[in-house]
Amino acid sequence: MKVALAGIGKIALDQHVPAIAASPDWELAATVSRHGSVPDIAAYTDLDRLLTERPDISVISLCMPPVPRFAYAAAALKAGRHVMLEKPPGATLAEVYILKTMAQERGLTLFTTWHSRMALAVAAARDWLSQTTVTSAHITWREDVRKWHPGQDWVFEPGGMGVFDPGINALSILTHILPAAVHLTSANLTFPENRQTPIAAELTFSGNVTADFDWRQQGPQTWDITVDTPKGHLALRMGGNALEIDGQPSGGSDSIMGEYPALYARMFDLIASRQSDVDLAPMIHVADALTLGRRSLTESFSF
Repeated sequence: MKVALAGIGKIALDQHVPAIAASPDWELAATVSRHGSVPDIAAYTDLDRLLTERPDISVISLCMPPVPRFAYAAAALKAGRHVMLEKPPGATLAEVYILKTMAQERGLTLFTTWHSRMALAVAAARDWLSQTTVTSAHITWREDVRKWHPGQDWVFEPGGMGVFDPGINALSILTHILPAAVHLTSANLTFPENRQTPIAAELTFSGNVTADFDWRQQGPQTWDITVDTPKGHLALRMGGNALEIDGQPSGGSDSIMGEYPALYARMFDLIASRQSDVDLAPMIHVADALTLGRRSLTESFSF
């Protein structure tokens, strides 16, 4: 199946391109980007031109920042193409609901991807928790924005989500593994005095669930979720790729390279079965945090 990647930046080159190249189901047939390209692949700077000239490309995978993504997705769906959305699926919840309706009306597949759910130990953690009751849980998700988004000022602009850009990965795992739904009850958000989105967040949910997000951590990065139950203590490390039960390793790996191949395998299956997968639970928690959050200021941030 032929796919076009729109938005050729760090995530596309690091993850999407290798995942497509490794799959027998997919062929990277074209790219769309104002500046980026992939060697030996047809490069377009305008999506409408690609949609007109390449009817053989049935899938558009959108990897650009959230704010411009709706217009690209809507154009692709109107042109009869299946659409795969990098996380977060949009700048607002409303626009993704509109895209969902557009896909349904046209019999097309829309896939709101959450790559961290494909981490190697997430399924095992979900199975283990399904047999017990969660008494408390905590997320610690701390990383260095300069390492993962070097010079990308859009992450601090409205719609860029700030620290929720990585934090939503943790929320995508949390909403997938907990046996019962939770909702946000309070949030404390820390904004650099010169930026529009938070650089840190402390969240409190129902069910004794809390989260600590920070984009200022240097050195080793921390992507941990711990869960207490009557059955024992579960910990997901390395962004969901390593599982511990009562402090003992219980499966997984320290590699994230399996996440994006799993997303493209899922997309292939969705198209084959004429289905969509539009789960907005992680994004709802972010929207709630931005609605309920108490705001505090910290020093200016620059790359």
